Amino acid sequence: MDNERIVDYWLSEGEQALDVARHLFEKGDYSYALFFGHLAVEKVLKAIHVRKVDQQAPRLHNLLRLALEAGIEVTNEQKQVLIRITAFNLESRYPDYNREFRKKCTPQFTRQELVQIEEIFKWLKLKL
Repeated sequence: MDNERIVDYWLSEGEQALDVARHLFEKGDYSYALFFGHLAVEKVLKAIHVRKVDQQAPRLHNLLRLALEAGIEVTNEQKQVLIRITAFNLESRYPDYNREFRKKCTPQFTRQELVQIEEIFKWLKLKL
């Protein structure tokens, strides 16, 4: 498969993950909405990596590391957002025994985080 088809694949997968995040939010499944938000950002970063670096995307889930490896310049604020979104991957996937993360995922908290995820996603798409 040529690189542009791979870029299209990752971008399409990212957009689909963002749609799933929205649907999960509507259904009240807040922690998994944030998990899919993380996936959306991860996949658009992989699209950028393939286009800019001209190599297959690394098998990483750390969003800041993916951004840096793709040669994307990020502000300190963007770094903090990427670090926070990366945590949704682990906290949703591996909840502790007290399920603290799920308790934290109120409708208001999740809505606020999804807004940030969508902003980062749009910003990253511009990098393509």
